[in-house]
Amino acid sequence: MSQNNSRWTEADVPRLDGKVALVTGANGGLGVQTTRVLAGRGATVFMACRSVDKGEAIAARLRADQPGAQVHVLALDLADLASVERCADELTQRVDALDLLINNAGIMAIPRRETADGFEMQLGTNHIGHFALTARLLPSLGADARIVTVSSQAHRMGRMAWTDLMGQRSYEKWRSYGQSKLANLLFHFELDRRLRASGATQISVAAHPGYAATNLQHVGPQISGNQSEAAVMRLANRFIAQSAAHGALPTLRAATDVSAQGGDYFGPDGFWEVRGWPVRVGHANRAGDAADAARLWRESERWTGMTMFSQTAAATEATP
Repeated sequence: MSQNNSRWTEADVPRLDGKVALVTGANGGLGVQTTRVLAGRGATVFMACRSVDKGEAIAARLRADQPGAQVHVLALDLADLASVERCADELTQRVDALDLLINNAGIMAIPRRETADGFEMQLGTNHIGHFALTARLLPSLGADARIVTVSSQAHRMGRMAWTDLMGQRSYEKWRSYGQSKLANLLFHFELDRRLRASGATQISVAAHPGYAATNLQHVGPQISGNQSEAAVMRLANRFIAQSAAHGALPTLRAATDVSAQGGDYFGPDGFWEVRGWPVRVGHANRAGDAADAARLWRESERWTGMTMFSQTAAATEATP
């Protein structure tokens, strides 16, 4: 159930002068809107984009619309762990500390593909790439930094297919998407537990946009050539979805609300959290399964070769 206290809007985002943010997937949809608001409040924003050309065009537009906006583009392909490493290395060479890491990028319901490292594309992009990026940037986070993980209501239909996580024996695109979004929340809560157990001052926060009209809905039908599905997506975006600017509000609240605490999860306050104003929301019980979260963490360390904490947090036995 949503916990609505008051209407929270872009006007509630505080000044962010001196803060540095990295937004993945910043060349479209929610990422553009998140970047626009953060830069408009004085943050220096690094737009981590798979297409640098698209990112540079958007950055130029943002600078024109908001004179003085500090926006920079970095190349990042989350489906390639070598690209993740290069992006993290470039950022750490250019800034002293990172204050906001917003793991926003994602793909949805595409035909089965594999990443450069052989992972199923949706789990590989939406979770594994972000796990590796977070691990590489964790040492560079400022004292009061936040890691914001963007999930989806689709996490509620997700199941971790532990014996076939990469969909090699059986693949269904929506099932795989739900698994990847469930993985996002399992990661968020496990990161929160490990940060607390280590005594860190940084926090893990999560958000979901509800149903926002972005290009995300069109990629799957475009790849598969499914015209009927493409038509359904166009109609849903027109009549059901809220704007990308409104869909970015839960992410912005997670990133900047001074009352936010580690483990918080923000989403729209409307029916079924499809649209509305950002509030703290609940999640499927599976997302709070600490044993599954710890298992996914171990698998993610094995997949990426990255270890974020030297010791397993005892708090992983607790549920959020």
